Amino acid sequence: MNRRVIIITDGDSIAKKVIEKAAAMTGCRTLSISSGNPTKVKGSEMVKLIQCVKYDPVIVMADDRGDTGRGNGEKVIDYLIKSEEINVMGIIAVASNTQNASGIRVNCSISKDGKISKNSVDKHGNIKESKVLVGDTVNTINPSSVSLVVGIGDPGKMGCTGGIDSECSILAKAINIIISAYHI
Repeated sequence: MNRRVIIITDGDSIAKKVIEKAAAMTGCRTLSISSGNPTKVKGSEMVKLIQCVKYDPVIVMADDRGDTGRGNGEKVIDYLIKSEEINVMGIIAVASNTQNASGIRVNCSISKDGKISKNSVDKHGNIKESKVLVGDTVNTINPSSVSLVVGIGDPGKMGCTGGIDSECSILAKAINIIISAYHI
């Protein structure tokens, strides 16, 4: 049985805490070893680790540390999407302030206030007028190879009035959108 996976395009230490808590809130498992800024685990290693997790959905992190171009985070995402040994349910695309990034078109986004929008958000979770989310680890993702892309601001750095708990709720909402759309 192929494990079901949700990819989050962030993995620094602050995001990791938010991701782990949001995963627990939604009944998912986090592959914490996938964290890092940038991600250090290779795609093939990550697939093997995913297959060892006791239950799914499995949340994995992929981060490029703000590098433009194709960094390890994007290489990992590409490998996971193409792997026949796992099922990528969707991607949670994290916005950043990376300059000269083309971004990715999202299906929807969740603002720092928890509102679902058809448009993208910025790093701080504010809704933008465009559907294109700019982030450092999303540039080379082909949205047609993934069923669902949900945009969010930078976990742990959106400055939500409810603090880290609010940020966990936003991420949990994004996770639940992907789970619901996947028809588990």
